[in-house]
Amino acid sequence: MSRKFDYLGDVEAFIAVVEHGSFTAGAVALSTTPSVLSRAVARLETRLGRQLLQRTTRRLGLTEAGRLYLEQARSAFSLLEDAEREVQGQEGEMAGRVRLSVPTTYGHYRLPPLLARFARQYPRVQVELNITNRNVDLVAEGFDLAIRLGHLPDSGLVARKLEDAALLLVASPEYVQRMGLPQALEDLRRHLCLPFLMPRTGRLAPWVFRDGGKDIDWLPDAPIEISDDVLGVVSLAEQGVGICQSYEFIVRDRMERGRLVEVLPQLRGRSRPFSVVYAPHRSQSAAARAMIDLLTS
Repeated sequence: MSRKFDYLGDVEAFIAVVEHGSFTAGAVALSTTPSVLSRAVARLETRLGRQLLQRTTRRLGLTEAGRLYLEQARSAFSLLEDAEREVQGQEGEMAGRVRLSVPTTYGHYRLPPLLARFARQYPRVQVELNITNRNVDLVAEGFDLAIRLGHLPDSGLVARKLEDAALLLVASPEYVQRMGLPQALEDLRRHLCLPFLMPRTGRLAPWVFRDGGKDIDWLPDAPIEISDDVLGVVSLAEQGVGICQSYEFIVRDRMERGRLVEVLPQLRGRSRPFSVVYAPHRSQSAAARAMIDLLTS
C-alpha cells in the first residue's frame, strides 16, 4: 500500500520558503540547503500541476494558485499541531497557537490586560503577537486574527466590532500657558497641530468633531507631520509641542496625572471603531476561537 501523504515534507518546504521570503532563509530555518527546498517545491508544483511561486532574480511571489494552496496547507498543518498539543497535554486543557496582529494603539493600551487574562485561563496556548500599524495579509502571512481600526472595506473578511473609541483634543498645560486655549474650531488655525499620516493612503488623517449635532471632518495644517506610529502625536503633545487628537483610552491616564488637558471639549462626540477580523473560509482552531470570544466578550 502506497503512502498517501508522503509529500508533506515538500509542503512544509513550500511554507517555509514563503514565510521566510527566500529559499536561502527557508533553508536556514529547516536546517537544510536552498537546492533541497527548490527541488521540493518543484516536486510539489509537478504533483499539483500548477505553478505556486513566481521566481525572479530579485524576489519570490505567490501565484493565485499558490495563495490558495498556502492558505489550505497552513490550515492543515495548524490542525495537526493542535491535535499533537492536545494529545500531549492534560485532558480538558486547551492547547495550540494563535497568531494575532494589532495596531500600536490597541497593542499598548487595550490588549495587555486581555492577554494577561487569556494567559491565565489558557496557559498552554502559545500567542504570537505582532504589533504594527501595517495591515497584514492574514492569509499570505499566516495570521489567525487581526485587530483593525476604522470602517473596513468589503475585503471578504469577517469583522466583529470590539468598540467605538471616543476621540478628543489634548495639549500639555505648558503649551496652553504659552499659546493660549482655543475657544472655537477656527482658532486651531493659529495653533501648532500635530497631524498623523495614515499608512494606507499617505494622507493626513482628518480630525473629527461634532458641533451642535453636526459631524465635521477637519484637516489640520502644521509644519510637523507624524507617520507610522500614531502614538507619536501623543508623546509630542505631552512635551508641549502642540495639540493632537487621540483616543480617550490612550490619554485618560495622562490627563488624570495632569500631563495633558482637554482642548475644545464642546467638539467631542465622534469616535472610530476597532474590530477583530479573520478569514471566513479558514478553519479556526479552538485557541483562536477562544481568543475571539475573549476579545468580543
